This record gives sequence, structure tokens and C-alpha cells, in this order.
Amino acid sequence: MPMVGLLPASPAIAQTPAAGAGLLDHSYRPLAGREPVDLRRAYGGDVLLVVNTASKCGLTPQFEALEALHSRYRARGFAVLGFPSGDFKGQEFEDEQAIQEFCTLTYGVRFPMFERVHVVGPEATPLFRQLAAATGQAPEWNFHKYLIGRDGRVLGQWASRTLPDDPDIVAAIERALAAGVPDTR
Repeated sequence: MPMVGLLPASPAIAQTPAAGAGLLDHSYRPLAGREPVDLRRAYGGDVLLVVNTASKCGLTPQFEALEALHSRYRARGFAVLGFPSGDFKGQEFEDEQAIQEFCTLTYGVRFPMFERVHVVGPEATPLFRQLAAATGQAPEWNFHKYLIGRDGRVLGQWASRTLPDDPDIVAAIERALAAGVPDTR
């Protein structure tokens, strides 16, 4: 199974200005929260690593590396956004408070975590449907990673077993951060 999937420079999705249009035009509640967060308002212009997470998965220790990436690069306009999902063998708690406590107490997660969502199938949340359409790859398991550039375009995707601190992911994040903030005039 291929683990790394940087999008090549040639696909239309990676080149057209409309590629990222609407990708962040969604609102989600913070995990165990009440008021939705407008992703474009909160994170527009940032480099984002969007990850579908699960608390009861063999890959759950990836939370540590995700938190380390978030802490390392957040001052430069980077954020990890976690979306808990039980789509794969029900490996996520039903209760969002339990998810939040587990992630915080077990792995020290401080990066933004959002409401429990579906990431595949007909009930997939719009964000994950768009990510799958942009890359041609829906998550096949927990901890699938999508990198979104400051302009809202998907820059790459990595399968679940690729660790968050994999050199390819780190290099892609650094390239995206070096690209600077797009001119929106």
C-alpha cells in the first residue's frame, strides 16, 4: 500500500485557483464544544494538516507526533486539525468529552480537535468529501493526512501508516510555510 502521496505539479486540481475554493468554507464545533468554528475565518491563510483520528486504534500514538508538529510550526502559521471518526471498526469513543479527555490526558493534545464526524461513505462530512475529490484518495483508515496550503489548495496526502514526522511530510510543510501568505488583493 503506498504511504506517501504528494500531488504532482501537473494535475488541474493542484494548479487552478478554484482548487481550494470552498475547501475551508465549513464550520465545525470544537470537540465537546457548542459554538461552531468557521474554518476559513479561523485558519484561512494558514498551512493545515487535516487528519481523521481515532482514540482506540493501533495508530493512536501518532497523536504525539501530530502535537509535536503543531507546536513546532504554529508560530509560523501552521495548524494540525483533528477530526475524530469511528468510521473504521468503531475505533473512536461515541462521547466527545471522552475523546477530549483521552487525547489531552494520554497524549497531551493541544492542537484543534473538532466534532466527531464521518470521513467516508455517503455520510462523510463535506470537508472530507472535498479532500477525497481533490486528491482522488479518501481515507482508508484512521490517521490519513491531508496537507492544505495557505491558498486553500490541497498540496498532498499521506496514508495512515505514514508517521506525521516522516521527512516527506515535514519537507512538504516547510515548503508550504516558505511559500508565504498569498496576496488576496
